[in-house]
Amino acid sequence: MTIDRRTLLLGAGATAALVALPRPAQAAADATAAAANTKTWSADHSDNGWSIEADTIEPFRIEGSPATVRLHPGAAALLLHVARRWHYEVSPLRGAKDVLGHRTDRAVAAAFESNYLSGTAIALPGAGDGLWPHQKAIVRDILADCDGVVRWGADLSPAAEGHFQIDVRPDSKTLTRLTATFDNRSVKRNGPRPGAVDDPTARERRAKARRLEQVQADN
Repeated sequence: MTIDRRTLLLGAGATAALVALPRPAQAAADATAAAANTKTWSADHSDNGWSIEADTIEPFRIEGSPATVRLHPGAAALLLHVARRWHYEVSPLRGAKDVLGHRTDRAVAAAFESNYLSGTAIALPGAGDGLWPHQKAIVRDILADCDGVVRWGADLSPAAEGHFQIDVRPDSKTLTRLTATFDNRSVKRNGPRPGAVDDPTARERRAKARRLEQVQADN
């Protein structure tokens, strides 16, 4: 069954919450600790095995939103699928500044951050203060769409709920298959409209999402 994503969000009954801002002293301490853990990534490949080559990076528009993001073309189909569903079902993307893709700054606080250097990771907004349970369930459903090719930062250490990365090497057969699938389903090729999605609460989809969560959260 296919349902409208905005209807799904309204049905979830999410409510807004006030979040206390950190005290200045604590914020300064956090910034100092982060700086102390920062290292320079000197390898020619990112942590997921993709080459770091700035001239391969291209800009891509996220369907249904005003946002664009710079990515490696080989990683784009899956990461754009993640970003599009995030926009409709988790937190709206209002412009280019809402999405982080490729970057050239080699300073990293964790190895997985190097995947931005190869254009094979994105950071999306709305997760800084933690996601609601229904939002996490949707993210798990998105990951199930991607058959383990995309990994969520919530399953990494340190956890980063806005982070998503390609978790296979560029010669992955599953990556190739899914890239073709998502390309064929794009709006430009008469695929489903951006606001339509298979029901993430369907029993088989929930079961698939739980199985993948067990695998990715344990690795």
